[in-house]
Amino acid sequence: MGQCIKWVLTIIFCATTSNALAAEDVVNNDPYEHFNRAMFRFNEGVDGCVLKPIARLYTAVTPPPVSKCIAQFFSNIDMVPTVLNDVLQGSIYQATSDTWRFAINTTVGVLGLFDPASNIGLEPNFEDLGLTFARWGFKDSNYLVIPFLGPGTVRDQLAWWPNYEYLTIYPYINPMRARYEIYFTDLVVGRAEMLRYENVLQKVALDKYTFIRDAYMQHRNYQIQRNEELGDPYLVKS
Repeated sequence: MGQCIKWVLTIIFCATTSNALAAEDVVNNDPYEHFNRAMFRFNEGVDGCVLKPIARLYTAVTPPPVSKCIAQFFSNIDMVPTVLNDVLQGSIYQATSDTWRFAINTTVGVLGLFDPASNIGLEPNFEDLGLTFARWGFKDSNYLVIPFLGPGTVRDQLAWWPNYEYLTIYPYINPMRARYEIYFTDLVVGRAEMLRYENVLQKVALDKYTFIRDAYMQHRNYQIQRNEELGDPYLVKS
């Protein structure tokens, strides 16, 4: 479910900005659509019964400035697997940039509660093992929705567990209860962020499943192509 939250936030953002590829460039690769739609409905049901009500309560009791700081804290934690995947991809420039971003926000930004790195041009970036597999050659992959994990591709779903187990900080948090409490808080914070975009999603999506699938594949293709570029990955191409 955590992966689902992060991806839906990315999907909605990409659908409303110019960073995404043209619609005709999207490759759906959805031979499992019947299964995927069933899993999509299951995830929607779980979200509506469990995560969404908790996220609404969190939003109601947490002042916006505090909520923003907590969201930035978890975003900073996500920089750990990002840097490690930068290294695995052999992207020295991006690894250096992301390392500096993590270091500055962890120290000057008080454990990531604030984001001074963005103010000096160290832009936020997100990498995971699915993108690393694509960089290694596993580029084309069919769309696949998994219970609790949400939208993805076969490649990305296979990459989720090793990415979590070996590249994130969560398996190294002890005791185990604290690990899952922090991880669940991350899910709730991410879901609370999504609440702001639900009206946008409802307005732009005649078929929510198709919209999320197409936008996911669109942005994923964009990320894969960007990571293949040589030089500065933040350089805006004309």
